[in-house]
Amino acid sequence: MSVLEGVRIVEFEGLGPGPFCGMLLADLGADVILIERKGGADAGVAAIYKRGKRSIALDLKNEDARKIALDIVANSDALIEGLRPGVMERLGLGPDEARARNKKLVYGRLTGWGQTGPLSAVAGHDINYASLSGAAWYAGAEGEAPVPPPTLVGDVGGGALYLAIGILAGIMRARETGEGTVVDAAIVDGSAHMMNLLYSVRAIGGMPDARGQSMLDGAHFYSAYQCSCGGWISIGPLEPKFYAELLEKLGLSADADFAAQYDTSKWPALKKRFSELFKTKSRDEWTALLYGSDVCFAPVLAPSEAAAHPHMKARNILRDVNGVLQAAAAPRFDGAEPADPRPIPAPGQHAEEILAEIGVDDRLVASWREAGVL
Repeated sequence: MSVLEGVRIVEFEGLGPGPFCGMLLADLGADVILIERKGGADAGVAAIYKRGKRSIALDLKNEDARKIALDIVANSDALIEGLRPGVMERLGLGPDEARARNKKLVYGRLTGWGQTGPLSAVAGHDINYASLSGAAWYAGAEGEAPVPPPTLVGDVGGGALYLAIGILAGIMRARETGEGTVVDAAIVDGSAHMMNLLYSVRAIGGMPDARGQSMLDGAHFYSAYQCSCGGWISIGPLEPKFYAELLEKLGLSADADFAAQYDTSKWPALKKRFSELFKTKSRDEWTALLYGSDVCFAPVLAPSEAAAHPHMKARNILRDVNGVLQAAAAPRFDGAEPADPRPIPAPGQHAEEILAEIGVDDRLVASWREAGVL
């Protein structure tokens, strides 16, 4: 279902979370026009983040190209840019110039540290933003390096998804009031905001600053364990009724130590016992015993294995499109299965049709191509 049909987004080429946000909105039906750098590198068929977008390639240092970009902006609901603070202003494409052409425009800015603050102009990456925000603190076992899953906590979760929410909220407001806004989506902000669920637990003493001491990072019943084959499984029966079912399936219901689920003093020893127990069978054997029950179990799968899993296949979540494994659009609406991802455009592929939509005639397009503007 194209729930964002009729919404037009202009995205200025960037890296990582900005393009991911544009992909998400395109997946949901928005018309995303990607302004790529003329002569830039083409990631080709593997550029999943470009799927479903239309592309025009411009030399933004050229005055005519800048005017084209602003004409596209004038006909758009929102804009995505993920450059360092000040870069768009130096190009003459900052919020003031853009909103002078389109007062309803929602100007979405995505950075690591934000548009303000002492680190705003400093380089960084996903792991840095998640580290400073506190989101990386519990990512790893006690005594080991805290390493959050690459890109997911910062770039995608704290960055792209928060920008998408900000853009959609801004569009709703603009349609009610006629006034756009500027969205300052900082990965450090978003990844910190995602911690509020844990902060709720922390407020009642459930998530101390000491790593490895909570139910979510220290308990024997909420962890991943290696199997005899070298593969891994995960268990997470936080609730007593689910934990009791796990003990029953493992033949440990009569074990007094395991019965004291929330006795934190026993957790290290019980975790060691679980570690030894789960190494007695292969991942497939544990899956045969525990899969489909309420013990809160799942095997830890590599991406290629996930694509072949019965549940993932039943929902057709992971798909091979032209030899590239990628996930279908999410979320789903009215229970409908998302369509196959739309094609990945070549750089500048849609220049003529985009320019025609903003009223540029063919002769001018030809002259711009000859002059190197396109």
